[in-house]
Amino acid sequence: MPAAPKLDLDKANIRRVVISSWVGNTIEYYDFLLYGLASALVFGKIFFPNISPLAALLASFATFGVGFIARPLGGIFFGHMGDTLGRKITLLITLGGMGAATFLIGCLPSYETMGIWAPILLVLLRFVQGFLVGGEWGGAMLMVVESAPANRRGVLGSIPQTGGFSGQLLATGVFALVMLLPEDHLLSWGWRVPFMLSVVLVLVGLYMRRRLDETPVFQHVQRKQELEKKSKPVQKQESPVIHVIRQEWRSILLIMVLRFAESVPFFMCTVFAVSYATGTLGVDKQTMLSVVMATCVLAFPMHAIFGAISDKVGRRPVYIFGALCAAAMAFPFFWLLESGSFALMVTGYVLLINIAHNSINAVQPSFFTELFGPKVRYSGASIGAQLGAIVAGGFTPFIAKGLTTLDNNNWTLVACYVVIAALVAAWAAWRAPETSKRDLTKDTL
Repeated sequence: MPAAPKLDLDKANIRRVVISSWVGNTIEYYDFLLYGLASALVFGKIFFPNISPLAALLASFATFGVGFIARPLGGIFFGHMGDTLGRKITLLITLGGMGAATFLIGCLPSYETMGIWAPILLVLLRFVQGFLVGGEWGGAMLMVVESAPANRRGVLGSIPQTGGFSGQLLATGVFALVMLLPEDHLLSWGWRVPFMLSVVLVLVGLYMRRRLDETPVFQHVQRKQELEKKSKPVQKQESPVIHVIRQEWRSILLIMVLRFAESVPFFMCTVFAVSYATGTLGVDKQTMLSVVMATCVLAFPMHAIFGAISDKVGRRPVYIFGALCAAAMAFPFFWLLESGSFALMVTGYVLLINIAHNSINAVQPSFFTELFGPKVRYSGASIGAQLGAIVAGGFTPFIAKGLTTLDNNNWTLVACYVVIAALVAAWAAWRAPETSKRDLTKDTL
């Protein structure tokens, strides 16, 4: 077997890539999860005031899911762009557009002001937001994994994943502050502030990304293609998206199934459980927001630990461990939630999020991107992850609320849903190939 090509791994650039990807992921999740919090706490009254409280909550959760429908389309569009034009330029476009869509959501008039057009515009902007997010995650993770040394791809790839929790921390913290406002102020202008603050984060992210170099792996592929053009007749190249769907659909399907163990518990805890605890169990809203924030803080060291472990033992063992933990913790999570005790609720979140979810989430950047060759990696990782986001994440709050409605506001069916999702993902991880030793410049494992 020929030796892997020597890639120019600039340590200073690697640091910039990791930090900028973390900032970008923070902004992505701040924008996306902020919408989830608003759906659970205020959007029903603002955009769907003329229907029953239950119907309004379901409607606002449904608009939350619309963003996930758009994500695979964004993964296809920006995946093609990232595989042909480059990772860097694609990420500049997705970040700037995402921030603009979030800011405009904060500018929307209410139903009382604009009638039916208010929720229509809300759904449209949510769709645009999801479309841009669909190209953001895959590119940000590729920038890190393709820039990192082979023996540190797991741990360095895990660091930007904590952007989901720093974004959740920011979104929850800002929302906790505006929730202190009198209800009339909250519903008139207070809820807009967190959305408009996104502009500040986006400007910081754009500044950092403009200073990055293209990844060494993508530069290697470009040089190789230039040499091939000089030595061979120019042939029409198959689109990366078409190629990855035709030739590597099994890896796309694998990622979709793997995401169940990560997305279902996460969105159940951060969106549905917040609504269920405050609306059904009578837990104070500020208490629930504080519980979520405590979990977010613990996520930072846990990701680095599990990412480093995956560099030692492989991606599959860590993923299987996390999925089985998610299945085991589903029922205890709700028992602890029912207690109403801050300490016990934090314990439940730590078990299901910081142990089960974080171990899975830490491994996804390296695991998912290593499944594909460099010419189609952006497309394959993005399409697989975003299709998985629809079936496993976007409609989790809606499904969970429907399951409690079927069972007289009981959470048992929701816990069963989490268990089944996690076990299916554990089976998929067991059947998956180990990717941690892959040469990222090669087209096949």
